[in-house]
Amino acid sequence: MFLSVGRWCARRPKRILATWLLLIALSTGAVAVFGKVTTEAVTIPGSDSQAARDAGAAFHDSASGRQPVVLYAPPGAAPLTSPETKRAVEAAARAVEDVPHVVAVTTPYDPSGRGALSADGRTGYLSVELDLSGREIAADTTRSIVDATAPATGAGLQVTAGGDLAAAEDKGSTGHSEIIGLTAAFAILAVGFGSLVAAGVPLLIGAIGLAISLSVIGLVGHLMDMPSSGTTIAAMIGLGVGIDYTLFCLTRFRELRAAGVDVQDAAARTTAGSGKAVAFAGCAVITALAGLALGGLPLLHALALAPGIAVLVAMALTLTLLPAVLALLGRWLTPKAHAGEPSPDPARSGETAGRARGWGRAAEFVAARPWRLLLAGLALTGALALPASQLTFGQLDAGDKAAGTSSRTAYDRLADAFGPGANGPLQVTAELTSPASGPGDGQVSSVTEALRGTHGVATVAPAQLSTDKRHVRWQVTPTTAPGDPATAGLVRTLREQTLPQATAGSGQITHVGGMSAVQDDLNERLARRMPVVVGFVLAVAALLLLLAFRSPVIAVKAALMNLISVAASYGVLTAVFQWGWGASLIGLEGPVPIPGYVPLLMFAVLFGLSMDYEVFLLSAVRAAYLRRGDNREAVISGLAGTGRIITSAALIMVSVFLSYLLSDDPVVKMFGLGLATAVALDATVVRGVLVPSTMVLLGRANWWLPGWLDRLLPHMDVEDDGHGPEQPAAEAPDEDRADSADLTLTRGAS
Repeated sequence: MFLSVGRWCARRPKRILATWLLLIALSTGAVAVFGKVTTEAVTIPGSDSQAARDAGAAFHDSASGRQPVVLYAPPGAAPLTSPETKRAVEAAARAVEDVPHVVAVTTPYDPSGRGALSADGRTGYLSVELDLSGREIAADTTRSIVDATAPATGAGLQVTAGGDLAAAEDKGSTGHSEIIGLTAAFAILAVGFGSLVAAGVPLLIGAIGLAISLSVIGLVGHLMDMPSSGTTIAAMIGLGVGIDYTLFCLTRFRELRAAGVDVQDAAARTTAGSGKAVAFAGCAVITALAGLALGGLPLLHALALAPGIAVLVAMALTLTLLPAVLALLGRWLTPKAHAGEPSPDPARSGETAGRARGWGRAAEFVAARPWRLLLAGLALTGALALPASQLTFGQLDAGDKAAGTSSRTAYDRLADAFGPGANGPLQVTAELTSPASGPGDGQVSSVTEALRGTHGVATVAPAQLSTDKRHVRWQVTPTTAPGDPATAGLVRTLREQTLPQATAGSGQITHVGGMSAVQDDLNERLARRMPVVVGFVLAVAALLLLLAFRSPVIAVKAALMNLISVAASYGVLTAVFQWGWGASLIGLEGPVPIPGYVPLLMFAVLFGLSMDYEVFLLSAVRAAYLRRGDNREAVISGLAGTGRIITSAALIMVSVFLSYLLSDDPVVKMFGLGLATAVALDATVVRGVLVPSTMVLLGRANWWLPGWLDRLLPHMDVEDDGHGPEQPAAEAPDEDRADSADLTLTRGAS
């Protein structure tokens, strides 16, 4: 099938190119019409915080809740309590009410007690309600609201949007990161290929994939909650794998051309061999991401879907557009050293050349000292992984945003004026057994007093009754910041002690919601589901490798090796972000909490990406073993032939990931550094030292396959390019010779 697809696309290059350009036009056009939608809202079905949020329907809350617009009187300006400033603020509130989508505005002077004015009169805020949900708020809406406060700014006040309004305004483009990543990739490819045209092909495929996948993900945001970090992670992963997949295939194409194969046939055989391996590796990434669905959280579904779309688009481009581009540019992609005389076996000639270069010497060095290098590699990765034992899940808040952003400015001003808890008040709701007469009703006042007497509570706003008098809500302001572990402790205290004691025997049903409650529920759910997700991903990775290489030993060993690189990346993540080691070097002011979904998503992504390098390395080793029947020589040959291309591919991916450290979002920085660390270790220490040393030590046990399992497993030719199977060496043992038809491999993608 892959050979037919490759040949069909190579024979119709202009038609294929036009089709993909049309897809770009359609997807970007749809985004221009409907817009991209992202949201930071988190829903946790079945959780207490979700129940508290759903209870808002009884109070006829606006779609986005109350969004603060902070008013600050700097030194030298009249305070908000002065008559002139008060008139200006009220005029600003009336102007904001006229902004499209604004439902209501509450001033700091509201007599109902729902306003907010600091004790010194220098800070207050307008509470703005909109008919938009949090994910529908656009930067234009925020700017219109802030512009409408001109009377307040004219009176000398500084106005800053907070909440979802600030988040919409602070959403920045990561275009500079993509440009840096593409530039670094071009430089690496130009040096590696010695051809600007060859270096440009992976970038072309990567850029087209990036444009289409980001457009599709932006449109998906209309159908489900898509966090902004999901889009960035998709760009990061999609760009990296898109360039890598093209690189592996282009390398094979150039080998075939150097062997004298004509352009169209070389493009078809590249798709049949290396393209098939790319499809296998890409499906492994997508399957690993699919394991996140077991987390039972819409957030994880979105964070898995976004990079999954990007990888799927990269695979489709590699299997269809790439052979068309290879057919169009074939004469410029042929190595200049080609003298027109075909090599009888390009795989073996490449292998022989590889043995004479640096990776060949490195492979022989590893094979000669397997125990020493295995222990050294384990010591290095173990040292890096050690901090991971202290990894804890935490909560980011606006105080962790970059200085100067609207979110951070509003956060700091509210914290200075009203205490850190003002940035994340808790919402306590209760469903009463009978209608209440008012806030002073006994079944309401008892809860109010209990809340006010709880340690860690700064203030409790007057109880708010629903129109049917059967639901009541309290806004509880903690003494600590939303991301402070003490606030999460307060949530648990309210749920487990304060509210049960205050409502004992009354039949009331209470819930605790708010930002801190949501994050605490999220981290608890993630910690509970993480073993299931990890087990699924491990099982899938081992099964796929078992199908590909028909060796239980290799499958289990590969899964363990992947765990090593993941653990090391977790250790670096803990040291840099949770402990703050070197945080200033990546643009952070100090330690920041690590949200629970970051390690979980990293685990799935890294296991998928590790499969790429595992497939390309083991394909070469297996092919050499089938030819010769000598395990040690096969390991040396495989590492020698694939070391340079795997290292180059990893260097490109690391460059792409590290470019995202320029983002202001701490979560994006976490993914950038964590993924870059894992890929760098995976391509050097793991694939260059640990895998070959263990394979040398295990010898022929690497290829052991019980007879019953041999009969159960289907025969997969991961990199057969349709040009005929390789024959095992005459000196190969009988059992190895019998296996030669099981897995026909070439060294193409390597």
